[in-house]
Amino acid sequence: MSTVAIRPSLARDLRPASFAGRPTAVTIGNFDGVHRGHQAMLEVACQAARQRGLTPAAVTFAPAPGTFFARQAGKTPPAKLQRLRDKLACIWAVGIQHVQLTRFNAMMAAMTPDEFCDKVLKLGLNAKWVIVGDDFRYGKGRAGDVKSLHAWCSANGVECYVMPAVKAMDVRFSSSLVRQALSDGDVVTAAAILGRPYRISGKVAHGDKLGRTIGFPTINVPLWTPLPLSGIFAVRVYGVDVAGGQPVTGAASVGVRPTVKENGRPLLEVYLLDFQGDLYGRRIVVEFVKRIRAEEKFESLDIMVEQMHRDIAAVRTVFNQGAA
Repeated sequence: MSTVAIRPSLARDLRPASFAGRPTAVTIGNFDGVHRGHQAMLEVACQAARQRGLTPAAVTFAPAPGTFFARQAGKTPPAKLQRLRDKLACIWAVGIQHVQLTRFNAMMAAMTPDEFCDKVLKLGLNAKWVIVGDDFRYGKGRAGDVKSLHAWCSANGVECYVMPAVKAMDVRFSSSLVRQALSDGDVVTAAAILGRPYRISGKVAHGDKLGRTIGFPTINVPLWTPLPLSGIFAVRVYGVDVAGGQPVTGAASVGVRPTVKENGRPLLEVYLLDFQGDLYGRRIVVEFVKRIRAEEKFESLDIMVEQMHRDIAAVRTVFNQGAA
C-alpha cells in the first residue's frame, strides 16, 4: 500500500474558507527553540488529529508577544533561540501539517480572550480539538487562561485538552531555561532540554576578509540580536560539500567582535579545521558542541591571534577526545 506525502503549509493571514471542509486539531504557542516540552505537545496534537480525522495545526506568532511588549516598553526583548525557518522546520518535522503564523501587533494585543478564540480558532482554523500548556495565557492583559479556554470550547463544541508540564528531575522544560543555559555557555544542558544539539543556520555572507589577513579565513553568517549565546565554541558544520554529507569540524566565534569593531553587528564566524573552499551563498547549519571561552576584547590584533591559536588547539582537543 503506497502512501502520499502531505506537503506542510504555512499561512501568514487567516483565510476562513481554507479550513471550511477540513477541521483542525490545534496547538498554540511561541514554540521558540521547539524544545522537548513543545515537541511532546505537538506530538499529542498530531495523535489527536489522526484519531479524529482532523488536520494537525499549530498557531504561533511573529513577533513573539514577549518581544512585542518589550519593544513597546522600550526594553530589550528576550533572546530569540532560532530563525523562523528553523522553527517551522522543527514544527513540521513532528508531523504538524499547517502552521498559522499570526502577526502579533497592537490589534492582536487588544483582543479579548473570546475574540481571539472566535477569530483564530473558530473562523480561521475551524478548530474541533485544542491543546495548550497548563500555563497558557491569552487575550488582552493576559486575561484568558485554561479555565476560560475550556469554557469557550464547551460553548462552541470544541474538545480541549490541557497538557501538564514536561519535566526532568522536577525541572520544567522551557525556552527560558534554554536561554539561560546558552547564556551560561552550557550547550550540553541546552541540548538536553531541546532534545538535540543547539544549532544556528544561515547563508554564508561576505565579511571584511580580516580572517584571511591574519591566517584564519572564516565563513561568516550574520545573526539577529539579542543573541542567546556568545563566545568561542567547538562546532560541527553541516552543508559543506564533502563526501557523504558528513559535517566538518570547526572553531566558531559568536558575538560582536569587540577587538576589531566598535558597536559591531552580531556575527557567527567559523574557521573550518580541515576544509578550504568557496561557500559564499550556501546555507549551512552550525551545531554547537562545547564552549571554549567567553568573548573578549583584546588590546591588539597580535594578542588576539595568539589566543586564536590556543582556541583552535583547544577545539582540536575536544574532537580528538571523541566529543559526542
